[in-house]
Amino acid sequence: MEPKQRACEAALKYVTDGMIVGLGTGSTVKFFIVALGLAVRSGKLRDVRGVPTSVASERLAQDSGLTVAGFSQVDRIDLTVDGADEIAPGLAMIKGLGGALLREKIVAQNSRKLIIVADAGKLVSKLGTRSPLPVEVTSFAYEASERFLRQLGCVPTLRRRSDGAIYVTDNGNYIFDCKFAGIDDPVELDRQLSARAGIVESGLFLNLAELALVADDHSVRIMTRDG
Repeated sequence: MEPKQRACEAALKYVTDGMIVGLGTGSTVKFFIVALGLAVRSGKLRDVRGVPTSVASERLAQDSGLTVAGFSQVDRIDLTVDGADEIAPGLAMIKGLGGALLREKIVAQNSRKLIIVADAGKLVSKLGTRSPLPVEVTSFAYEASERFLRQLGCVPTLRRRSDGAIYVTDNGNYIFDCKFAGIDDPVELDRQLSARAGIVESGLFLNLAELALVADDHSVRIMTRDG
């Protein structure tokens, strides 16, 4: 079993009957969605509904036999399981290389508990040292957003599809992948990004995750905000 799958199998133990479960997006959490669907189909779990964070996760959930729901049908999500692109001390994270950062953050903020599943290669001592920071922007005036992002000390690259066309999110926006030498003050950077018109959301996920399940080839490590 590869580490990603091992982490997702561990996360499944936190799901109980009747839960509303937020379903993240990305290559890691796919294992969780499939495993959750199997548990429901086999009768190990009952009355579980999923709130997907992307069109892709919604399709996978439905194909796996899960009942999906939206915010018109649920008031609060019991538990969300999602992946991460970088995990720093205190469970500060960069997310969004899968393109679903806005919906992922909406679901996370409306959840009683957020659990992150990842392989050990996602651990970093400082955010921005391995992964670029995805920043979702409006298509209108995206050039102005790019100039602003450069002023913050990064190299922003407009995300494109394999055919060269501009990548468009499920929300109809664009994404800049912003390469920093390292993010010294994630809280201040998050404040600056949040205050700028045209920037819809960033992949900085701060003070959101309650714990992370980080797997290697042999075991799963449980990490919390305080270590």
